[in-house]
Amino acid sequence: MKTLRLFALVTTLTAAAFADSKVGFEPGDTAASVLKRQVGQRVELRLKAGEKLAGKVEAVGDKTVHLSALTGQDFYDAVVVLDDISAVIIRTGGK
Repeated sequence: MKTLRLFALVTTLTAAAFADSKVGFEPGDTAASVLKRQVGQRVELRLKAGEKLAGKVEAVGDKTVHLSALTGQDFYDAVVVLDDISAVIIRTGGK
């Protein structure tokens, strides 16, 4: 079983701000568990092969995630294999 080696958060958060973030990070999180909390929201996925995909999370299954309204390709959807994801990037708002 592959483990998620890299889990990136774009912003540096203090412990107090971290608890209030939309990510709601938990120590046992996986790409799938984070993506399930983001259903209906836009995310960017960095894939192990180096590609980037951004879109709205429609659904998360046991082995794949469905993204709709891909950035730059609004009329396309994608199904991404969870094991191919190296990072999930989520906009949490600015201060």
